[in-house]
Amino acid sequence: MSYPFRVTDATVDVVEALLSGDDELYGLKIAKSINRPSGSVVPILMRLEACGWVLSEWEQDGAVRGPRRRFYRLHADHVAEARRLVSERKTAPKKAHSGILQPGLGGAR
Repeated sequence: MSYPFRVTDATVDVVEALLSGDDELYGLKIAKSINRPSGSVVPILMRLEACGWVLSEWEQDGAVRGPRRRFYRLHADHVAEARRLVSERKTAPKKAHSGILQPGLGGAR
């Protein structure tokens, strides 16, 4: 299936986190839950939002616990596609790198 964004392993991880059902997902929380740097997660969230898959809104409560958070959630129209994407990528066999010579693995002597 074709998607309106580049699908990487990190993208699939972010989409899977968004499918978790957590109502208070923000960039750092997602990054920690999928063990990826927030510097790669936030641009993925922005791309998903730009193509309409993700909706976001700023935190509304007035708690003084640090910077306001931006909460993200999947758009209801794309939940089924998101599940399909995660399912496809999680069940697809990993492609082996070929043509790369590694020392001690049959290279020139």
